[in-house]
Amino acid sequence: MTRFTLDDRRLRRLRRGRSRAVKVTALAAAVSLIAACGAGGRDESAEASEGSTVGITDTSVKIGAHFPLTGVAAPGYSEIPTGAQAYFDYVNAAGGVNGRQIEYVVRDDSYDPTTTTQVVNELVLQDEVFAVVGGLGTATHSAVIDFLNEEGVPDLFVSSGAIMWGNDPEKYPNTFGWQPDYQVEGKIIGDWVKKNRPDAKVGLFLQDDDLGRDSEVAVRQYLDDQIVEVVRYTSGNTDVAPQIAALQGAGADLVLGFNVPSYTALSQLTSMRLNYDPEWFYSSIGSDVDLVGSLLGRFSQGAVTNGAESLEGMISLEYIPGVDSPDNAWTQLWQKVWAENGTGDPLTNYRIYGLSQAYAFVQALQAAGENPTREGIVAAIADGGMDFEGPQLAPFRYSDTSHLGISGASVFQIQGGVPEYLTPVLQTDIGDSPVVEYTGEESTPPESGIPE
Repeated sequence: MTRFTLDDRRLRRLRRGRSRAVKVTALAAAVSLIAACGAGGRDESAEASEGSTVGITDTSVKIGAHFPLTGVAAPGYSEIPTGAQAYFDYVNAAGGVNGRQIEYVVRDDSYDPTTTTQVVNELVLQDEVFAVVGGLGTATHSAVIDFLNEEGVPDLFVSSGAIMWGNDPEKYPNTFGWQPDYQVEGKIIGDWVKKNRPDAKVGLFLQDDDLGRDSEVAVRQYLDDQIVEVVRYTSGNTDVAPQIAALQGAGADLVLGFNVPSYTALSQLTSMRLNYDPEWFYSSIGSDVDLVGSLLGRFSQGAVTNGAESLEGMISLEYIPGVDSPDNAWTQLWQKVWAENGTGDPLTNYRIYGLSQAYAFVQALQAAGENPTREGIVAAIADGGMDFEGPQLAPFRYSDTSHLGISGASVFQIQGGVPEYLTPVLQTDIGDSPVVEYTGEESTPPESGIPE
């Protein structure tokens, strides 16, 4: 795939040219409307589709995404768009959404913010996508959030838990989170540790960006007096020995990790080498047992022969049912969709993430009506997204004042290689909102597997 960087002058020319094209199109549409309705006439159906229809035709809707298909973050994360593609193919085979086939354009950013800027420019200015859906990464997506909102592009269901995607809709009106934000996860983790490990000496292992910062703020609400050490790593630097040694030296016997999967493996491998054996509690994004186990084998060059066994006792969070819940109705749907439309590789939790995210987008596109616009889909999510059903264990928090995603999760511990759930679904919000048990009913998928 050819990549290019738009210089400022070309970018301005493209924007001006597109602006002129929109004005000409709008003028032509107005003339046609007057001719059809008569001077002073009014077409009610036209009002429903006012707004930008870039990326929309009568038969298709084109959406885009950026993912690390290569590079340090590719393990696991590169599987997410394969899951999304499988679900879009499933929906397209059933006729699409209001007769429109979903065209899904994925570009590789290698988890590098500079590359993200380049490929998102391509998606918006060259591919002319209707929306960006599921763009992955905190540092990477931070590099394009201003551009997407300035361009009026719906920036939907970001694959990251940074609160910036949803806590300021006035500044970022087109951006919506999807998964639980890092403060929600941090608060659930902090609350659980305070209640169940009140004497633990807590260390924090943090990615040095909004992932680590948001998580630390939340955890300190509960554990400020228990934290004995805080260490940070820079993504791309694979030597975490100084950080793990600092945790060991401080006597941390419970380490809370807010990091991507490759750094879960690196932290585990380094701890083995240092003969350091604390209890580990990782946030959801870094805790996939199968992936981390395989990375342990790879990073150790075969010295660790069963990485999954090395994660016995690890604690983490779950906010959608995964492959370890084969009797769950949503997992069964994903198994069916993947069998019919997947790549032939096994279904994984990352592919389930993509399938679930794609399901949410289909709901949003349906809610935008038969003549969707960019403005219309944003309004539809803000107005009704809190009631979107799906595999999420707790509701979304979408409204006019919040574009934050899933509001809760369950705590589990790996026992005998599989999750043992330690709590019911726990729900909270950013700020001072308490952590409480979610008492709503669990949803089940429609028989067709497509939102109704």
